[in-house]
Amino acid sequence: MNIVITGGAGFLGQRLCTALLQRGTLTDAQGHPRPIQRIRLFDVVLPPAAQPASPPPSASAALPAVSAMVGDINIPQDLQRALGEGAQAADTVFHLAAVVSGEAEQNFDLGMRVNLDGTRALLEACRKLPRAPKVIFTSSLAVFGGPLPDPVPDAWPVFPQNSYGAQKAMGELLINDMSRKGFIDGRVLRLPTITVRPGKPNKAASGFMSGIIREPLNGIESVCPVSPELRVWVLSPRRAIENLIIAHEAPTAGFAHTRTINVPGLSVAVGDMVAALRTVAGDDVATRVKWQRDSQIEKIVAGWPAACEATLGHALGMQPERDFASMIRAYMEDSQDALAGSKHTSTS
Repeated sequence: MNIVITGGAGFLGQRLCTALLQRGTLTDAQGHPRPIQRIRLFDVVLPPAAQPASPPPSASAALPAVSAMVGDINIPQDLQRALGEGAQAADTVFHLAAVVSGEAEQNFDLGMRVNLDGTRALLEACRKLPRAPKVIFTSSLAVFGGPLPDPVPDAWPVFPQNSYGAQKAMGELLINDMSRKGFIDGRVLRLPTITVRPGKPNKAASGFMSGIIREPLNGIESVCPVSPELRVWVLSPRRAIENLIIAHEAPTAGFAHTRTINVPGLSVAVGDMVAALRTVAGDDVATRVKWQRDSQIEKIVAGWPAACEATLGHALGMQPERDFASMIRAYMEDSQDALAGSKHTSTS
């Protein structure tokens, strides 16, 4: 199996690569398990390390070859090099690359170029491969908008209220139609907000959901721009990676008339997120969260579902966490592992 991960320099791309290295196999289009031979990380920048640190499953087992490639998703030659050709062509593409919600709203042209034009360019390149690849596309709750039921059913119509959601919704339609035509074997995952994200704050409207946990744990004050009563639909990075792989491994017949999945998550009030931080890390840490409402951010986030039924996701075996405190503890454990692993990470 030859794997390509767009957005491979990002934290989800890196974690997905590590999970695939640890796993060692994926199922092909016929449902047969095959060893992973190559993983290519495709992005506009190089990842921190070309090969994430990960021990082989056994002393005698060889890890797949991992390479990193810098390129532009809208340049056909870059896509052709990333996807390969002939026997070396990609069997699977995990399409994670995107301009995040807040930036896509502020810079309409950039969001359209990457989130819509880039997705279409990638799919057109996949269409030219010698065999139809599996394409796993990360979409978003931002495709929903307007008056919403609670929870939102799987089949609820999309009506995005921001540019990012519109771009993701158009990507969903492309994936579904190209799968119908047999050009690709697509699977669309509408992910809950992923938290707690490591690293520095980004321009996503939902970025505060990580910041109000990550920064206080690091001894830094963090501003929460929304009401404590606002409920949000969240998922940990660990579960996100697990569910990406579950979506890949699911038989095509499991998708029936749609290739789109509302991924199971946890519905929690933002105030309860901070309360969980207080339980896990103490009063001194929790008091570093400062409440200062930002009407623009709150309007965007409040327009997203507070919960989804995720019937198909559950049927495929996807799972959320049981509570938000568990998500905080998972972040703390993963952060410690990352610090330890960085001492042994090799680059090429």
